[in-house]
Amino acid sequence: MRQFDGHRLVLATHNNGKLREFAALLALYVKDMVSAGDLRLPEPEETGNTFADNAILKARAAAKLSGSPALADDSGLCVTALNNQPGIYSARWGGPAKDFQMAMKRVHDELDGALDRSAHFICVLALAWPNGDAETFEGRVDGHIVWPPRGDKGHGYDPVFVPLGHDRTFGEMEPGEKHAISHRGIAVRRLIARLRGS
Repeated sequence: MRQFDGHRLVLATHNNGKLREFAALLALYVKDMVSAGDLRLPEPEETGNTFADNAILKARAAAKLSGSPALADDSGLCVTALNNQPGIYSARWGGPAKDFQMAMKRVHDELDGALDRSAHFICVLALAWPNGDAETFEGRVDGHIVWPPRGDKGHGYDPVFVPLGHDRTFGEMEPGEKHAISHRGIAVRRLIARLRGS
């Protein structure tokens, strides 16, 4: 697989918050990070059946249109008793506005008193090149669902997810503590190892 030269990397997102987060995480390895939104690239429809499918689809589209290497992520919450839903539809469970208060309530309602509260978060990062080459880096963290939501420090489903071995939700953890054990943190560390050539 080709080696990243450390110069320009396109982040396949239109979310400025995500751009800031990844720019900070990869500051030592990427000199110039721009978003697909900054370049006014269209967002491809996420038609994949897995997190990896969708991450690769987004990264390849941004790499092809920009002519630069591109990075995309796809992540979500998988609840065991709900047949691993919402999964790749995690954001869509919040409706057109991606309202995660509504999405968390839907998870709670659909569990409907189920005794099995186990769940896991998955994050897949895809690094793609303009010629279509791509590779992925996956992170997973296991835990369980709680109700009502607790904490306001995270985003998405963080306030209802307690990681294994802990008694606080991701929403109650400081960002550094969360990133040390989170699905995205694990995937990013695997990506960094690749960027360093190790």
